Amino acid sequence: MMIRGTEIEYSGRLLRVARLAADGYDFVDDPEPLLEDLRKSSPRVDLFTFTQGLSNPSPKYKYPMEWDNFAALPVTTFDNWWNHQIRSYPRNRARQAEKRGLVLREVPFNDALVHGIWKVYNECPVRQGRPFRHFGKDLETVYKEEATFLESSIFIGAFQGDELVGFVKLMWDRHRTQANLMNIISMIRHKDKAPTNALIAQSVRACAERNIQYLVYQSFVYGKKKPDSVSHFKQINGFQRIDVPRYNVPLTALGGTALRLGLHHRIMEYFPEALVSKVRDARHRWYNRRLKSVEEAS
Repeated sequence: MMIRGTEIEYSGRLLRVARLAADGYDFVDDPEPLLEDLRKSSPRVDLFTFTQGLSNPSPKYKYPMEWDNFAALPVTTFDNWWNHQIRSYPRNRARQAEKRGLVLREVPFNDALVHGIWKVYNECPVRQGRPFRHFGKDLETVYKEEATFLESSIFIGAFQGDELVGFVKLMWDRHRTQANLMNIISMIRHKDKAPTNALIAQSVRACAERNIQYLVYQSFVYGKKKPDSVSHFKQINGFQRIDVPRYNVPLTALGGTALRLGLHHRIMEYFPEALVSKVRDARHRWYNRRLKSVEEAS
């Protein structure tokens, strides 16, 4: 639904939690008028959650809050990032992409790009030890999903000849303070060419050219989850954890009760990390065996 020109989405049946459709990518400048309209909205909204951006990470409001975080890379110039903010390994990997013939360029959103993205998505059903949520989607679905927020986004493609082997969708906030890697993915069969490293480098360049102060790679940590290969990849490429307030504003009595009881959190956050980690590892092994059987049958 649209409220005051801002797209809002909500989830939950008993407890309805609303947030910006671009939550984590764009931010609320003045929440009070928005909250006033949400209290009157239909369907009912019990809780509204939003974060502050990186332009001012100190708490600004007196609403109930907890700390969230971004994996953020401060951007000045591309040369500064290349020479001072990253280690030799990602630098060498980005050079490797160029040596092996990858070409990086910004590309317009059109049918050809969507078809390339569709091929990337449908390369493999399992990624990072779990089912890949974009696998099996048809072209029309991929088009609709990638066509969001085009007025504040660019696409960067990694090409081997005419073939798209990886891409980034980079979306910035309304003040162009930070740009978030909304999508970044490459074909597994081209990993020897280091397309993801090359896409990170080109994203830094795109931010520097537009005077965008931060490049964001989603969150640095997720709940109680321990550091993994993805967080290590972020760190060696110069991303650092920056904490920001996340506000949870109850709009109904039910929202207030749910907030006091912590019911706005995912159920997995209530279990010990050691247990969750074991479940996660077992799941990864199961899906890796399943992927192997798919590969052997093909």
